[in-house]
Amino acid sequence: MNLIFTRGLSKHYSGLKAVDGVNFNLPKGQIRAIIGPNGAGKSTFVGMLSGRIPSSSGTITFNNIEISALPAHKRIALGIAYTFQITSIFPKLSVHENVALAARRLSGKAGSQSTDQRAFDALRRVNLSDKLEQIAGDLSYGHQRLLEIAMGLAQSPRLFILDEPTQGLSAEEITAFIALMKSLAGDTTILLIEHNMDVVMATADFITVLNFGEILAEGTPQDIRANSDVQAAYLGTSNA
Repeated sequence: MNLIFTRGLSKHYSGLKAVDGVNFNLPKGQIRAIIGPNGAGKSTFVGMLSGRIPSSSGTITFNNIEISALPAHKRIALGIAYTFQITSIFPKLSVHENVALAARRLSGKAGSQSTDQRAFDALRRVNLSDKLEQIAGDLSYGHQRLLEIAMGLAQSPRLFILDEPTQGLSAEEITAFIALMKSLAGDTTILLIEHNMDVVMATADFITVLNFGEILAEGTPQDIRANSDVQAAYLGTSNA
């Protein structure tokens, strides 16, 4: 069963077709990666799914509810969490306060046991539980990326959209991120935009390739590696 799907989803800026008529289906429980060259429309597409970018035309259905006209905060309430390509945290608050605020979006209650527990659990899952009282702006860039992931997890999302989550992470942190994604497979549906093809191939059940705002190909990691159109547009023959 599809958790989220689009029909004819488009975003046009004057004469530029950033996303053009995309029909997309994401089943519940899947880890899906979206890849493509720069300018392919990846961030615009997930921005429309999350409600941060209004679509020009087409529809979005999430958990059997059409959400095409819903603002971002109402999509969050339905269970869509989103991490930005550029880290978005509260730099003057502590690590714990950042995640507790995110958890509070779900419960609406400050300091409740469930809110605090979700915050602690999320920080534990990204290996930041030893930095609870540290000021978020003092974290390394890689740890700030992990903090933003924890903020998303604290919202107990049905759909977790991650835009370039491993950007700025060390090799060790990337290994831990891959393990984290695999551990989440039974808990939430994941939509991942990622340029690191090692991460994509290690984590994704299924891959969608965008090019010029349209779906070029879809398939398993093995299918995508072997696809000559994808090699020409993005991967290059050295990655085949």
